[in-house]
Amino acid sequence: MNNQLNLRALVGGALMLSFAVLPIVAHLIGESYFITYATRILIMALAAAGLNIALGYGGMISLGHALYLGLGAYAVGICAHHGIGNGWIQLLVALGVGGALACVLGLICLRTKGMAFIMITLAFAQMFYFLVVTLDDYGGDDGLPIAARSAFGGLNIENSTVFYYLSFAILVATLLFTARMVKARFGRVIRGCHSNHQRMQTLGYDTMRYRLAAYVISALICVIAGFLLANLVRFASPSYLMWIVSGELMVMVILGGMGTVMGPVVGAVVILLIEAVFANSSFGLSTELATFINDHWMAVLGIVVVLGTMLVEKGLYGSLPERRNRA
Repeated sequence: MNNQLNLRALVGGALMLSFAVLPIVAHLIGESYFITYATRILIMALAAAGLNIALGYGGMISLGHALYLGLGAYAVGICAHHGIGNGWIQLLVALGVGGALACVLGLICLRTKGMAFIMITLAFAQMFYFLVVTLDDYGGDDGLPIAARSAFGGLNIENSTVFYYLSFAILVATLLFTARMVKARFGRVIRGCHSNHQRMQTLGYDTMRYRLAAYVISALICVIAGFLLANLVRFASPSYLMWIVSGELMVMVILGGMGTVMGPVVGAVVILLIEAVFANSSFGLSTELATFINDHWMAVLGIVVVLGTMLVEKGLYGSLPERRNRA
């Protein structure tokens, strides 16, 4: 047998190993800020991995998943505002409200397709954004500060390293779940609906039920990401619900590789590293030029996205070869 080099496994393994040892390296070099920023990358990668279930595997082009990210964040903020600091209660509220809302909106959105689906998911997200802005008791458009991170008993997530590894563990669990789901009957049906919806209906599958389940799972993962994001920054902002955030998550999935387990993680790493480098570095240039680059770092991101989609059709990670066994 001829075993080709599995670059996907090597790149994915190296990336996750880097995440695993990053806090150790950060402490050794005395740069604790790296831990905080890497935690943000993990959380956004988690949200992108959630969207990937709907978009990459289910073919549901949603511009409204920021709604669930924001919902998770506001569940923490509103509970804390009313004196409920228990993380398990906050998480239960977030998942309960997020799951119920995803079921209702999913039943509505999935009755449409194509551009109509895209626009209706966008419309719902914007509707809830404007709703949150009007909630003056919870900060309105100024957002809602959170005095302390969620309390989980013996798990002290006030410690940045502990919180980092909690976020890392949740991301790993999500990726493992996705990998198992894709190979299971449920995952095969979802991918079949993406490839040929009518054929799957002809074969007798209740495609609405399968697609709704995928949409809800996708939404709940984004809710958990929002929960973690609020704890990271200790703030719930209406901006989390804006369609721009949904667009950023979609770019992460597409740039990394739709329909691949590690693609969203790669996309999140690339985009947030570009932001970290070009939005905050001087590059040894004059103050005026460095400021110009810092203020227009998204132009650099745009160039990367354009080149990425042109040169690697399946995304940066998705275009890497997998090992094939040939007799």
